[in-house]
Amino acid sequence: MKIAVIQASSQKDKNTLLFRCVQSAVAGKGWEAVNFGVFAEEEDSYSYIETALNISMLLESCAVDFAVTGCSSGQGMMLACNSLPGILCGYVENPSDAYLFGRINDGNAISYPLGLNFGWAGEINLQSTLECLFAEPFGTGYPREDAARKQRDTKLLKDIWRTSKRPLAQILPELDRQLVWHALSRTVVFEYVMQHGKDKELEKVLHSLHNM
Repeated sequence: MKIAVIQASSQKDKNTLLFRCVQSAVAGKGWEAVNFGVFAEEEDSYSYIETALNISMLLESCAVDFAVTGCSSGQGMMLACNSLPGILCGYVENPSDAYLFGRINDGNAISYPLGLNFGWAGEINLQSTLECLFAEPFGTGYPREDAARKQRDTKLLKDIWRTSKRPLAQILPELDRQLVWHALSRTVVFEYVMQHGKDKELEKVLHSLHNM
C-alpha cells in the first residue's frame, strides 16, 4: 500500500510530525508513506479545498492507495474530500475512531484535527490514532460476531458512492479555473500523478489544464 501524507497550509508546521507518525505506524508492513506537504518552508498557501483536490488527483489516478490528511479542525478537509471523486474520507480524532473506520467503513482517506484540541502531548494521541488505523486489515468488520452485516453495509455504501460520483477527468473542466490551476501548481503532486498514475484519461486532462 502506498500512503499519501498531505495537509492544508493552515497546519504546515505539523507536516513533519504527521509524516513521521505515519511512517512509524506502518513500519514493518512493507508499505510506503509519501510526503506531499504542505511543507513548513513553502511560502505559497493551499486551502483545505485545494488540498482535497490534490488528494482526489492522487487517489483517482491510483498513484496512491490511501491518504492521511487534516486541517485545523479536520472537518473542512473531510467534507471537501467527500465532495470530490475517488475519496471516501473519515473524520478521526482518536484511536477508537480510527480503528472502527478502518475495520467497518474501509475508506481510503482520513482527516485528523491538527489544530483543534491539539495541545501539550497531542502527538501521543496522533501516533496512537494512526497505529490503531493501520493495526489490522481494512474492511474486516466489527464487532467480529457482526462482521458479515457490517461488510454488506460497507459494500452498499461504496456502491452508492461510486454510482453517485462522476470521474475527476469529467468534472475538472467544470470547476473554478483558479482553484484547479492553483491545485495543479503543486509540482510535487502533479509530477507524482504523471509518473505513477494509472488513469490515462485523467492524466491527459490534468496535462492539458496544467499547460493552459
